[in-house]
Amino acid sequence: MDLILRPGTADDAADCGRICYEAFSGIAQEHGFPPDFPNPEVGVALIEGALTHPGFYSVVAERDGLIVGSNFLDERSTVVGIGPVTVDPTVQNAGVGRRLMRSCS
Repeated sequence: MDLILRPGTADDAADCGRICYEAFSGIAQEHGFPPDFPNPEVGVALIEGALTHPGFYSVVAERDGLIVGSNFLDERSTVVGIGPVTVDPTVQNAGVGRRLMRSCS
C-alpha cells in the first residue's frame, strides 16, 4: 500500500470526520456500546475543530488520492495529547494507524 502522510487542512474535515464517525461507531456497535458520536456531523465538527485550531498538529493519511485516516497532537499545554487517531474501516489492519501514531511521536 502506497501511503502518503501530509499535514491536515480544513478541506479535509468532511472526509476525516466521516472516517472518525464510521471507525468509532463500528467499534461501539461491535462491542454493544452506544456510539461516541450520534451522527457523522458530530464527527466532522470534532475533526474540523482540531484541523483549524492552531494548537493542534494534524496528519492525514492518503492512499491512491483518497483520505484513509488522520491523527492529531494537542499541543495547547506542556503535556500533549494524541488523538483521535482514526482509520477508515475498509483499510484497518494494514498499518495505517501505526504510521499515523508514529508521525505524532
